Amino acid sequence: MEKVADLHIHTSFSDGTFTPKEVMEHASERGLNCIAITDHDCIDAIPMALSLQKDYNIEVVPGVEMTAQEDDKELHILGYFIDYQNEELNKALKMICHGREARVYEMADKLKQHGVNVDAGEIVKYANSKAISRLHAARYLVDKGYLPSLKVVFDKYIGDGRPCYVSCFKFSASQVIDSINSAGGVAIIAHPGLNNVMDIFPVLLKSGIEGLEVYYAEHKQSTVEKLLNIAQEHNLLITGGSDCHGTNKKQVLMGNIKLPYQYVERLKEHANCKRK
Repeated sequence: MEKVADLHIHTSFSDGTFTPKEVMEHASERGLNCIAITDHDCIDAIPMALSLQKDYNIEVVPGVEMTAQEDDKELHILGYFIDYQNEELNKALKMICHGREARVYEMADKLKQHGVNVDAGEIVKYANSKAISRLHAARYLVDKGYLPSLKVVFDKYIGDGRPCYVSCFKFSASQVIDSINSAGGVAIIAHPGLNNVMDIFPVLLKSGIEGLEVYYAEHKQSTVEKLLNIAQEHNLLITGGSDCHGTNKKQVLMGNIKLPYQYVERLKEHANCKRK
């Protein structure tokens, strides 16, 4: 039976709900042979996940999902087979996470101006994460009764283009890709079928992007086919993953994408060639 992988999984160290051990348990239950830990702007879960590989007979690819800003567009770039101890990468992640926390305070100020009298410090405590996200803030607002649902929080207040949205990511795509490269990793555009990311595809190509996350839980088949053609045309690597956040989404998505292991092998070969 062919080995399969899910190369886009978040843990409780960013905005997922599963600990690394729980991630491995769910991956085993779903018949996965390989996973990638790709927390938002955070690599803290990787050592624990790597230590559990033999216990669950599941290969763990050390990864990260870094946030960039390009032409006023927030985008996410996945880094695979990174050296998570790399000094330059860790410096970049620290700066991004500092911006994430500062954003919470600015976002709270805007929410107050729109009648939601929330305390930013309480959101920070609630998140209990170096990589504080809008999802942390949204869950706090719902859990504490400020607003009725995550949909209302994002659609009315903090979603892209909404009145309380705050952009805090000052790193360009090129800077993020350079950070991933410095750690020996491979840079891949995350969920390129969403948020009109492909509108800036020429910029990303010029910046040194190496692949596309073609197979993704929210990609329609027509999008997958389009992205496959683009990847082939530009000789880009192909990856795929569920973007599992545990129970922070409507369902546990892990294993909804089962990427044939041949794609992991190509990714690994590319990473090894870069290090030579």
